[in-house]
Amino acid sequence: MLSKSVKTCYSGVKNVCRGGQVLSSANARMQHSQPQEGKAPPSNRPETSSAKTLMDIGTRRIFNEDHDMFRESVRRFWTEEVVPYHKEWEKAGMVSRELWQKAGEQGLLGILTPEEHGGIGGDLLSAAVMWEEQMYSNCSGPGFALHSEICMPYISNYGSKEQIDRFIPQMAAGTCIGAIAMTEPGAGSDLQGVRTYAKKDGDDWILNGNKVFITNGCMADMVIVVTVTNREAKTAAHGISLFLVEKGMPGFQAGKKLEKIGLMAQDTAELFFEDVRLPASALLGQANKGFYYLMNELPQERLLIADMAIASSEFMFEETRNYVTQRKAFGKTIAHLQTVQHKLAELKTEICVGRSFLDNCLQLHAEKRLDSQTASMAKYWASDLQNSVATRCLQLHGGWGYMWEYPIAKAFVDSRIQPIYGGTNEIMKELIARSIVSQK
Repeated sequence: MLSKSVKTCYSGVKNVCRGGQVLSSANARMQHSQPQEGKAPPSNRPETSSAKTLMDIGTRRIFNEDHDMFRESVRRFWTEEVVPYHKEWEKAGMVSRELWQKAGEQGLLGILTPEEHGGIGGDLLSAAVMWEEQMYSNCSGPGFALHSEICMPYISNYGSKEQIDRFIPQMAAGTCIGAIAMTEPGAGSDLQGVRTYAKKDGDDWILNGNKVFITNGCMADMVIVVTVTNREAKTAAHGISLFLVEKGMPGFQAGKKLEKIGLMAQDTAELFFEDVRLPASALLGQANKGFYYLMNELPQERLLIADMAIASSEFMFEETRNYVTQRKAFGKTIAHLQTVQHKLAELKTEICVGRSFLDNCLQLHAEKRLDSQTASMAKYWASDLQNSVATRCLQLHGGWGYMWEYPIAKAFVDSRIQPIYGGTNEIMKELIARSIVSQK
């Protein structure tokens, strides 16, 4: 369970949610004393486009002063607990378990998970602060977002009381690391192509198959495994279930860490399941309802990827702005060159347009109104923009941009996975297109 000090520290960040609109406690009091037909008081917070830098604290109308205080604390965590050690973790191919526990101690895991389940009980925007600050630190190693906002919601939303009590408090504390295993060597974005199979054996299930590209794969203490349980179902989607598979179960083994071109400090592995005997209590939710659960939760995963993509773009822009105002050529800083100035103008405009759309999506999701096609739009567009920004910002660094010692080089290679995981951008376009033609 979380310590009293952690909950006290976080209490200033929790927001009052009324009528689907997220309000700070200060705003709620203001509305109580000065009713305005249910409308929140006007915000004087500058938008990203008007701020001194794209990463300024105290900007964007979707946030409030409580979020600002939380952002200061989160930024300090990434600066002090992650940045100094990230190169060491890149060599190891994973971060330390101690980091996970430090994050848990500071109330930074399971922010969105209800407090009554053992989570922090915060709001979506506080979770977004955590995502964004990770990208501002340029440290891609910790798989906190997948653990907190992808894995934990499955257990909180579909798990039994026993499963919630067993896993959620430990996951919030950072002592139980979570992963989700969807992708297989022959099945990526098409989840209906899953071949991993669990068959009934009395009250138990026997699991066989393998998964690949699993974030937190080697370190995971518990993995949510997407599995076929009914091969005779009328469609593949009607025969998929989710299981909670724990580290140490006979027949469950993680392969070696996979070598990637980016995300060097992020633990990514292949998982193997050979006659793994699972008790009935390992089934998450109902049998053969897994595809339905996945479809419910995937919009949040895609929103998360999109928000991190825009935040990375904001970071890369500021790194490049700093570089061109210091780098000299022909007797002046290259920022004096009109071609460089125009490129910066293009970059900032595109990033701010993206940020505006993403903030709208965050607000929609906070109100539980973000639909699948809009989340798909956000994911594909923002991750494509991130890669475009990475390419142009590296180019403005010249030869130094190709050197690993410069942050832009790492941001460049890390960006390449974004259009691939969470459903490839080609699949995102397919989902968007279906919603377009089905409306005719």
